[in-house]
Amino acid sequence: MDILTKIVNRKKEEIAIRKRLVPEGKLTNLPRFGSPAKPFSSFIRDPLLSGIIAEFKRKSPSRPDINPEAKVRGVIPGYTLAGASALSVLTDVDFFGGSDDDLAEARTLTHLPLLRKDFIFDPYQIVEAKSLGADVILLIAEILTKAEADMLSRTATELGMEVLLEIHSADQLTKYHERIRNVGVNNRNLTNFVTDVRFSMEILPFLPEGVTRISESGIDRPETVILLRDLGFEGFLIGENFMKTANPGMACRDFIQNIKSTIP
Repeated sequence: MDILTKIVNRKKEEIAIRKRLVPEGKLTNLPRFGSPAKPFSSFIRDPLLSGIIAEFKRKSPSRPDINPEAKVRGVIPGYTLAGASALSVLTDVDFFGGSDDDLAEARTLTHLPLLRKDFIFDPYQIVEAKSLGADVILLIAEILTKAEADMLSRTATELGMEVLLEIHSADQLTKYHERIRNVGVNNRNLTNFVTDVRFSMEILPFLPEGVTRISESGIDRPETVILLRDLGFEGFLIGENFMKTANPGMACRDFIQNIKSTIP
C-alpha cells in the first residue's frame, strides 16, 4: 500500500468520527461560517504582491522533522509581513502534524486568503473548512473521480469559496470543471514523494485558459520562481523551504526580496 492510499484510508476513518462528534449543522452555526471568503485568485494575480503562497507545516511523510515544534503564532504574522500573496495551512494530523486549530488560529493572525491544505473527498470537510476561516480548499485530482471533483467544487463555490485543483499529470485535467478558478501542478509525486519542478513546465501547455496557474512544491530558489513566472505561472506554493529554517517568516521575506532584486 503506497503512502497516499494510507493517508486517504486514515482520513476516511477520521471524517467518520468527526461527523458523529460535530454534525454539519453545528458547523454552519459557527461565527466564521457566515464570513465572506477572501478572493484567493485575485490576491495571487495582484501585481503588487509576490504570488508566493507561503505554507505552514511541521512535517510530511517524506520528512518528519521539518519543524515539529513550530507554532502558528510564530510563523503566520511573519509570512504576512514578508509579502506573501496567500497562506496555506496543513490540517492533517497524523501525517503532517497539523490541526484544525492551526487554521483557526491563522485566521486571527492574517488578512491574507487562507488555503486549507488537506485530503478532501467529503462535502463535510468543505463546510468544516469554511467554519474554520478558510477561503479556498484543495482538491487533489489523484484521489478523486471526475464526478467527485465536480460535486466538491460545486459545494465549495456555492459556499463562496474558491477551489485549487491539484494535478500531477495532464490526463488528470479531465477532472477540471470551469467553475474552478485555480489549477496547481504538484511537482511532488504523491505515491513516491519524488519532487521535480520540470513537471510544472511539462504540464503548463495543457492547463485551461483563464485559470490561475500555480506551481507547487520543490521550489527552493528565487530563480526558479522567475523562470516559472516567465513561462506563465502566477502562483508558487512554498512550504518546506521556509519551514525548515529557524525563522520561516524571515526566510520568506528574504526569498521574496531576492525575487524582486533579480527582476530587471
